[in-house]
Amino acid sequence: MTDHKTDQILVLGATGKTGRRLVPLLRAAGREVRAASRSGEVTFDWGLPATWAPALGGAKTVYLVPPDDPGPIGALVRQAVAGGVTRFVVLSGRGVQYADGFGAGMAGAELAVRDSGAAWTVLRPNNFNQNFDEDLWRRPLRSGRLALPTGSVPEAFVDVDDVAEAAAALLVSAGDEHHGQVYELSGPRALPFGEAVGIMARAAGRPIAFEELTPDAYVAELLAAGEPKPVAVALNAMFTLFRAGHTSTPVDGVRRLLGREPRPFEEYAARAAAAGAWS
Repeated sequence: MTDHKTDQILVLGATGKTGRRLVPLLRAAGREVRAASRSGEVTFDWGLPATWAPALGGAKTVYLVPPDDPGPIGALVRQAVAGGVTRFVVLSGRGVQYADGFGAGMAGAELAVRDSGAAWTVLRPNNFNQNFDEDLWRRPLRSGRLALPTGSVPEAFVDVDDVAEAAAALLVSAGDEHHGQVYELSGPRALPFGEAVGIMARAAGRPIAFEELTPDAYVAELLAAGEPKPVAVALNAMFTLFRAGHTSTPVDGVRRLLGREPRPFEEYAARAAAAGAWS
């Protein structure tokens, strides 16, 4: 039997989208959690290796949310294994194996844990529903216009609550049936971005327009809005991945891990609109 008191779980990115949902789920399941981030309960910074050992602190399992820069990931994984970590659950991204100029950190994390000698499982979710209300696209939606280079290709958006619950299911599992597995996570259906914007507009009770841009026009708009060029280039590469259709077909990872269907986008939009996300 696993001793949950000695099987500490280190959650990296504990104040991020998945981490701040995952930590309470694990604690509700009776697990001892070290919630780590630059501003979390436990200090962890990918750019400050001196923070790594105190954050690891005897943990046996790590929920690894990689940085954009793959540079430090291998060193952290090696240090973790040397310190007694026996298992990793990695938050990656769907289609990362096809990406060019986007997702280097996610790809680097997958490679590092595969080569670590420890047990590992990878989660590859689609674009989060919550990108529309928590950061990436919240401001343009509130302004009444979201303009992106989607090529009209649909995206099987996934709710981040489903991702956090899937991660929790893996992290509390006592068996080895998930070792070496890659789970792709999506929502129940694929939506063109324009249709998703229409759903959010109706939920918010206000007009919000979607506009299709060329890749060059998208980069130009990002730069004009003050985004650094590397960020603009990376976001444009992300849409290159989407337009290739690698993330457009719904998959069954949520059902396999949680035994239920993923949350529908309409449910998400109603919750976010009720909370004033786009008002």
